[in-house]
Amino acid sequence: MSKLTALLLLSLTSLMSAAQADKLDTVKKRGKLVCGVNDKLPGFGFLDSNGKYSGFDVDFCKGVAAAIFGDASKVQYVPLTAAVRFTAVQSGEVDVVFRNTTYTSSRDGEVGMDFGPVTFYDGQGVMVKKEAPVKKITDLDGATICTNQGTTTEQNITDYFRLKKKQFKLLTFQDFDKVMAAFDQGRCDAVTTDASGLASRRAA
Repeated sequence: MSKLTALLLLSLTSLMSAAQADKLDTVKKRGKLVCGVNDKLPGFGFLDSNGKYSGFDVDFCKGVAAAIFGDASKVQYVPLTAAVRFTAVQSGEVDVVFRNTTYTSSRDGEVGMDFGPVTFYDGQGVMVKKEAPVKKITDLDGATICTNQGTTTEQNITDYFRLKKKQFKLLTFQDFDKVMAAFDQGRCDAVTTDASGLASRRAA
Protein backbone atom coordinates (compact mmCIF):
# COMPACT_ATOMS: atom_id res chain seq x y z
CA MET A 1 0.00 0.00 0.00
CA SER A 2 1.42 3.42 -0.95
CA LYS A 3 1.76 6.18 1.62
CA LEU A 4 -0.88 8.26 -0.23
CA THR A 5 -3.42 5.41 -0.07
CA ALA A 6 -2.71 4.85 3.61
CA LEU A 7 -3.20 8.53 4.39
CA LEU A 8 -6.43 8.64 2.38
CA LEU A 9 -7.83 5.62 4.24
CA LEU A 10 -6.80 7.14 7.55
CA SER A 11 -8.54 10.41 6.67
CA LEU A 12 -11.73 8.63 5.66
CA THR A 13 -11.68 6.60 8.86
CA SER A 14 -11.22 9.77 10.91
CA LEU A 15 -14.16 11.43 9.17
CA MET A 16 -16.42 8.45 9.76
CA SER A 17 -15.47 8.30 13.42
CA ALA A 18 -16.17 12.01 13.82
CA ALA A 19 -19.59 11.65 12.19
CA GLN A 20 -20.47 8.74 14.44
CA ALA A 21 -19.30 10.68 17.49
CA ASP A 22 -21.43 13.67 16.45
CA LYS A 23 -24.49 11.44 16.08
CA LEU A 24 -23.95 9.94 19.52
CA ASP A 25 -23.54 13.42 21.05
CA THR A 26 -26.78 14.53 19.38
CA VAL A 27 -28.65 11.55 20.81
CA LYS A 28 -27.22 12.12 24.30
CA LYS A 29 -28.11 15.82 24.29
CA ARG A 30 -31.63 15.04 23.10
CA GLY A 31 -32.06 12.58 25.96
CA LYS A 32 -33.67 9.83 23.89
CA LEU A 33 -33.01 7.55 20.93
CA VAL A 34 -35.23 8.03 17.86
CA CYS A 35 -35.64 4.53 16.47
CA GLY A 36 -37.31 3.55 13.19
CA VAL A 37 -39.35 0.35 13.43
CA ASN A 38 -42.10 -1.64 11.77
CA ASP A 39 -45.46 -1.24 13.51
CA LYS A 40 -47.35 -3.88 11.52
CA LEU A 41 -45.35 -7.07 11.95
CA PRO A 42 -46.34 -9.09 15.04
CA GLY A 43 -43.35 -10.74 16.66
CA PHE A 44 -40.89 -8.19 15.26
CA GLY A 45 -42.34 -4.70 15.48
CA PHE A 46 -45.96 -3.89 16.26
CA LEU A 47 -48.28 -1.94 18.52
CA ASP A 48 -49.77 -4.25 21.12
CA SER A 49 -53.25 -4.03 22.66
CA ASN A 50 -51.96 -1.45 25.17
CA GLY A 51 -50.64 0.82 22.44
CA LYS A 52 -47.01 -0.05 23.22
CA TYR A 53 -44.37 -1.10 20.74
CA SER A 54 -43.30 -4.72 21.16
CA GLY A 55 -41.30 -7.33 19.31
CA PHE A 56 -37.87 -8.70 18.48
CA ASP A 57 -36.70 -5.59 16.56
CA VAL A 58 -38.17 -3.20 19.11
CA ASP A 59 -36.07 -4.87 21.80
CA PHE A 60 -32.92 -3.81 19.93
CA CYS A 61 -34.04 -0.18 20.18
CA LYS A 62 -34.43 -0.67 23.92
CA GLY A 63 -31.00 -2.30 24.11
CA VAL A 64 -29.29 0.66 22.41
CA ALA A 65 -31.12 3.14 24.66
CA ALA A 66 -30.07 1.14 27.72
CA ALA A 67 -26.44 1.20 26.51
CA ILE A 68 -26.49 4.97 25.98
CA PHE A 69 -28.64 6.18 28.86
CA GLY A 70 -28.83 3.24 31.24
CA ASP A 71 -32.59 3.36 30.66
CA ALA A 72 -34.30 1.16 28.05
CA SER A 73 -37.40 3.37 28.06
CA LYS A 74 -35.68 6.40 26.56
CA VAL A 75 -36.81 5.62 23.02
CA GLN A 76 -39.09 7.44 20.60
CA TYR A 77 -40.44 4.96 18.05
CA VAL A 78 -41.10 6.07 14.49
CA PRO A 79 -43.07 3.63 12.29
CA LEU A 80 -41.48 3.33 8.84
CA THR A 81 -42.57 1.60 5.65
CA ALA A 82 -40.04 -0.29 3.57
CA ALA A 83 -40.07 2.48 0.97
CA VAL A 84 -38.88 5.20 3.38
CA ARG A 85 -36.67 3.31 5.86
CA PHE A 86 -33.39 4.41 4.26
CA THR A 87 -34.36 8.02 3.57
CA ALA A 88 -35.50 8.36 7.18
CA VAL A 89 -31.94 7.68 8.33
CA GLN A 90 -30.38 9.79 5.56
CA SER A 91 -32.55 12.80 6.42
CA GLY A 92 -31.98 12.48 10.17
CA GLU A 93 -35.64 11.75 10.90
CA VAL A 94 -34.43 8.74 12.91
CA ASP A 95 -31.09 7.86 14.49
CA VAL A 96 -31.22 4.18 13.66
CA VAL A 97 -33.58 1.64 12.08
CA PHE A 98 -34.39 -1.77 13.51
CA ARG A 99 -36.94 -3.36 11.16
CA ASN A 100 -37.02 -6.13 8.59
CA THR A 101 -34.48 -5.06 5.96
CA THR A 102 -32.53 -7.34 3.66
CA TYR A 103 -28.79 -6.70 3.84
CA THR A 104 -27.24 -6.77 0.35
CA SER A 105 -23.81 -5.76 -0.93
CA SER A 106 -25.34 -3.16 -3.27
CA ARG A 107 -27.30 -1.53 -0.44
CA ASP A 108 -24.18 -1.52 1.70
CA GLY A 109 -22.58 0.81 -0.83
CA GLU A 110 -25.54 2.72 -2.26
CA VAL A 111 -27.61 3.96 0.67
CA GLY A 112 -24.72 5.77 2.38
CA MET A 113 -25.03 4.25 5.84
CA ASP A 114 -23.56 1.43 7.89
CA PHE A 115 -25.41 -1.84 8.38
CA GLY A 116 -25.11 -3.39 11.81
CA PRO A 117 -24.71 -7.15 12.30
CA VAL A 118 -27.41 -9.46 10.96
CA THR A 119 -29.93 -10.23 13.70
CA PHE A 120 -32.27 -12.63 11.90
CA TYR A 121 -31.82 -15.02 8.98
CA ASP A 122 -34.88 -15.53 6.79
CA GLY A 123 -36.02 -16.50 3.34
CA GLN A 124 -38.76 -15.34 1.01
CA GLY A 125 -42.07 -17.17 0.86
CA VAL A 126 -45.31 -17.09 -1.11
CA MET A 127 -48.74 -17.51 0.50
CA VAL A 128 -52.01 -18.42 -1.20
CA LYS A 129 -55.46 -19.16 0.16
CA LYS A 130 -56.05 -22.75 1.24
CA GLU A 131 -58.63 -23.39 -1.47
CA ALA A 132 -56.33 -22.18 -4.28
CA PRO A 133 -55.24 -24.96 -6.70
CA VAL A 134 -51.57 -24.15 -6.11
CA LYS A 135 -48.99 -26.72 -4.99
CA LYS A 136 -45.81 -25.04 -6.19
CA ILE A 137 -44.82 -21.52 -7.18
CA THR A 138 -44.85 -22.22 -10.93
CA ASP A 139 -48.59 -22.98 -10.62
CA LEU A 140 -48.96 -19.19 -10.29
CA ASP A 141 -48.17 -18.69 -13.99
CA GLY A 142 -50.33 -15.73 -15.10
CA ALA A 143 -51.34 -14.86 -11.53
CA THR A 144 -51.33 -11.50 -9.76
CA ILE A 145 -48.97 -11.37 -6.78
CA CYS A 146 -48.97 -8.65 -4.12
CA THR A 147 -45.99 -7.44 -2.13
CA ASN A 148 -44.32 -4.43 -0.52
CA GLN A 149 -43.04 -1.55 -2.62
CA GLY A 150 -39.33 -0.73 -2.53
CA THR A 151 -38.11 -4.16 -1.38
CA THR A 152 -35.78 -6.90 -2.57
CA THR A 153 -38.91 -9.07 -2.54
CA GLU A 154 -40.11 -7.33 -5.72
CA GLN A 155 -36.86 -8.06 -7.53
CA ASN A 156 -36.57 -11.63 -6.27
CA ILE A 157 -40.03 -12.68 -7.45
CA THR A 158 -39.53 -10.94 -10.79
CA ASP A 159 -36.18 -12.65 -11.34
CA TYR A 160 -37.61 -16.05 -10.37
CA PHE A 161 -40.53 -15.87 -12.79
CA ARG A 162 -38.24 -14.66 -15.57
CA LEU A 163 -35.87 -17.57 -14.89
CA LYS A 164 -38.77 -20.04 -15.05
CA LYS A 165 -40.15 -18.32 -18.17
CA LYS A 166 -43.48 -17.75 -16.44
CA GLN A 167 -45.73 -14.68 -16.53
CA PHE A 168 -47.25 -12.80 -13.61
CA LYS A 169 -48.55 -9.39 -12.62
CA LEU A 170 -46.99 -7.61 -9.66
CA LEU A 171 -49.16 -5.38 -7.48
CA THR A 172 -47.25 -3.40 -4.84
CA PHE A 173 -48.15 -1.23 -1.85
CA GLN A 174 -46.03 0.74 0.64
CA ASP A 175 -48.07 -0.46 3.61
CA PHE A 176 -48.21 -4.23 4.21
CA ASP A 177 -51.70 -3.88 5.68
CA LYS A 178 -52.76 -2.77 2.20
CA VAL A 179 -50.95 -5.75 0.67
CA MET A 180 -52.95 -8.09 2.91
CA ALA A 181 -56.19 -6.18 2.30
CA ALA A 182 -55.75 -6.62 -1.46
CA PHE A 183 -55.08 -10.33 -0.91
CA ASP A 184 -58.19 -10.72 1.26
CA GLN A 185 -60.29 -8.83 -1.30
CA GLY A 186 -59.16 -11.16 -4.10
CA ARG A 187 -57.23 -8.48 -5.99
CA CYS A 188 -54.21 -10.78 -5.99
CA ASP A 189 -53.87 -14.55 -6.10
CA ALA A 190 -50.86 -14.71 -3.81
CA VAL A 191 -48.75 -12.57 -1.50
CA THR A 192 -44.98 -12.71 -1.11
CA THR A 193 -42.61 -11.37 1.54
CA ASP A 194 -40.24 -12.71 4.21
CA ALA A 195 -41.32 -16.18 5.32
CA SER A 196 -41.43 -14.98 8.94
CA GLY A 197 -43.72 -12.12 7.93
CA LEU A 198 -46.11 -14.51 6.21
CA ALA A 199 -46.15 -16.76 9.27
CA SER A 200 -46.89 -13.74 11.44
CA ARG A 201 -49.78 -12.64 9.24
CA ARG A 202 -51.20 -16.12 8.93
CA ALA A 203 -51.21 -16.51 12.72
CA ALA A 204 -53.01 -13.18 13.11
